[in-house]
Amino acid sequence: MKFSIDGIDAKGMDAGMGEPLGGGEYTVRINGADRKLRVLRVTSTGIEFMLDDVYHKARYVSRATREISMIVDGVEMSLGMHADFDDIVYKNSGGAGADGGGGAQASLKSQIPGKVVSVAVSEGDTVAKGDVVCTLESMKMQVAVKAHKDGTVGSIKVRESVTVAKGDTIAEIN
Repeated sequence: MKFSIDGIDAKGMDAGMGEPLGGGEYTVRINGADRKLRVLRVTSTGIEFMLDDVYHKARYVSRATREISMIVDGVEMSLGMHADFDDIVYKNSGGAGADGGGGAQASLKSQIPGKVVSVAVSEGDTVAKGDVVCTLESMKMQVAVKAHKDGTVGSIKVRESVTVAKGDTIAEIN
């Protein structure tokens, strides 16, 4: 995970989540050292937590697919989300040979639950592998669901504002 803290060169900072300990407590690794994180309260506007028994409050400023900006104890910072999130969703929706066989599956499936924000294709459209088929919003992040193979959109199984579960079919691509 990459960090950018206002006024501080954090390029060398390396952090990641460790094991959940239960009861809202986690081990986090910051620059090679394990530290204890306890989540106290999470709301749509921020989070309150204890890091090594010191209280902190963060307020969300903005969220995007790959980055979240927040103010923590009065200091603005940006946290890079999983840099390969789009690739993971793409692979697990049938792309990159995820079907385990010789040919790609016809059904493009959602690998995350979410709300359909937009549908970028229509039935009968020709798509190339990696083209955006629709965009989902999950946990206030927007994620592009991409075609897992070249083909023609046979049918679209979702529309804007509906909610999909993990494994639901988004579209049939023949």
